[in-house]
Amino acid sequence: MTSRSQHLIYLAQSVADERPAFFDIKGAGAGDRDTNEFMAILRDRAHAAFGHDFAEKEICGDNGLCVDFYFPEEETIVEVALSLRNPLSEFERDILKAIMAKEAGRPVRQLLFISKPGATKRCSQPGARAIAGWVERARGINIEVQELRVGRAV
Repeated sequence: MTSRSQHLIYLAQSVADERPAFFDIKGAGAGDRDTNEFMAILRDRAHAAFGHDFAEKEICGDNGLCVDFYFPEEETIVEVALSLRNPLSEFERDILKAIMAKEAGRPVRQLLFISKPGATKRCSQPGARAIAGWVERARGINIEVQELRVGRAV
């Protein structure tokens, strides 16, 4: 049986496959609009596939911070971090949200990033590896990065 988080990766790949310019670097304005459109489609498809809305969950305490998707039965947060390949990304902020969610009493054992190609390489650098290792040792949260593939479904 496929987990919801794994099915979400499949859905994200499907949406990316339908968008010919998805992997192109577009810049701040156009890139933000493209990402917002991608996320709206992904949220709609995930809701239809799962029969429940797991998106934009405020699970990090009373601070208003949201995670992209939260699957409580899997104890998994999924962040769609398409710019994770960039030197300045949401990597650390999303990890902090996972820690805050756990401290707020939510079961979290995994933080899954869905990103564009290059994210795995960036997250394999010493600093990112050190942060991920500390989070796993100190907080029991495993961090995984899954890259969407150009022209190839998952």
